[in-house]
Amino acid sequence: MIAGCAAKGDPTESEQPIALAADGAMWGTDTHMPPGQPSALMRYADHARGYAALRLPQGDGPFPLAVLFHGGCWKAGVADTAYLAPLATRWQQQGIATLNVDYREVGEGKFGGGGWPNSFTDWQKAAGLIDQLLANYPIDRNRITLVGHSAGALPALWLAEQRGTTSPGGGAAPVKARAAIIFDGPADVGAEREAFDALCEFSAVDPFMGGSPDAVAGRYAAISPGEHPPQLKEILFVNARLPQPPKSALDAVGAGGAKVETRSNPGASHFDIITPGAEAYTANEPAIMKVLRGE
Repeated sequence: MIAGCAAKGDPTESEQPIALAADGAMWGTDTHMPPGQPSALMRYADHARGYAALRLPQGDGPFPLAVLFHGGCWKAGVADTAYLAPLATRWQQQGIATLNVDYREVGEGKFGGGGWPNSFTDWQKAAGLIDQLLANYPIDRNRITLVGHSAGALPALWLAEQRGTTSPGGGAAPVKARAAIIFDGPADVGAEREAFDALCEFSAVDPFMGGSPDAVAGRYAAISPGEHPPQLKEILFVNARLPQPPKSALDAVGAGGAKVETRSNPGASHFDIITPGAEAYTANEPAIMKVLRGE
């Protein structure tokens, strides 16, 4: 629902307000360009983090849409939508509509807790906002891109999978998106578990999944692109600190027919590649825009 407009059956703003801005760390992403205010705030769930910030470009459209999922190693208190707001603003200025999604993470007991399966539930419900946007705004349904930074890579790829009945959501159909862009995130969480934990500098994957691959093998299999490849036309990986995904993982995410491209940025930080105005981001922006615009 749009902030200020209560839908039937949804909590009113007085019962469950949507914060005007996330209060997480910016990690320097606003160094060159402070974020603009969202065009609208949309709620997809009745917990405090169940919202997404919409930014619409000027003009009549139809606009390509980028659905953004932030990182933070899936651990509460590390990050939220705030640090992706400058990137969303930059893309808005470039004619791309953006939906910057928040969601529950591990350690948020007061919100019902994140991790398996609640974070997945949030991602699936947030993806339902796409249909609302298509019905109410000039969005081009043929140019939708799922975007993930760091831990946000998982929802960006998982939502596009043809999931089995053991996956959270019980075999839901893939989100109808054209492409995905992954910034310094894993292609396959299970296969890149050690590398991703090293990036986070703490054990992130096991607490999120509820155990190790040996302890909860079925959960890892349920989200594995090797068993459920994303149904996309194009996937772009822009890497910096995290090593490029292994060939087996790249082959897996491309098995659904996607063209897969990787771009390395030696010496760039984990946040340079998503910071408008930073050298690493500027170098990659033409390739990013090509994917977002479906060119």
